[in-house]
Amino acid sequence: MQPMADALAATGRRICNIDYPSTTATVTALARKVVLPAVRQCQGDTDTSIDFVTHSMGGILVRVLATMDQAPTIGRVVMLSPPNQGSELVDRMGNWPPFRWWNGPAGLTLGTDPDSLPAQLGPARFNLGIITGTRSYNPLFSSWIPGPDDGKVSVASARLDGMQAFRTVDASHTFIMRNAEVIELTRRFLQTGHFDATEP
Repeated sequence: MQPMADALAATGRRICNIDYPSTTATVTALARKVVLPAVRQCQGDTDTSIDFVTHSMGGILVRVLATMDQAPTIGRVVMLSPPNQGSELVDRMGNWPPFRWWNGPAGLTLGTDPDSLPAQLGPARFNLGIITGTRSYNPLFSSWIPGPDDGKVSVASARLDGMQAFRTVDASHTFIMRNAEVIELTRRFLQTGHFDATEP
């Protein structure tokens, strides 16, 4: 995420590039014990709203954060390739030991069934723009994912009720945050609440 962070910092924003151990705990535990304290530290003594830019599971983390009583005020959010409707890959490979080891307890909650974490979180409660990719370098994974996808998340799965803007780009899941068009769209949404330059 560093190129994205650098580009947004160049606009005068204060940036906190938060890392989290995604394979060691559930999404809810990560949101409560890692992300929330990091956000509070970043926020400092101010009580202003905080904008978020997330990649993949990070979007689910922010959705969980939004449900917490002690969460900060969330401003605008840009999610990059989020599995908002769950991941067909989790459905397909969730019981495979290598997959469970690689993705940890957090990733295993991101299936598409009605009891999965994404299905339980409901619509967006904040000003949300979503960008997702349509380029895949993994034909096997893509054969298991219905419709266009970025190699890990389908375009359909990235959508979320309550979003204000949605855009697809010719980028893969792993490196979408480094795409120049994505960086510009993200900057624009955080500034205006829109992806289109012609909108106010």
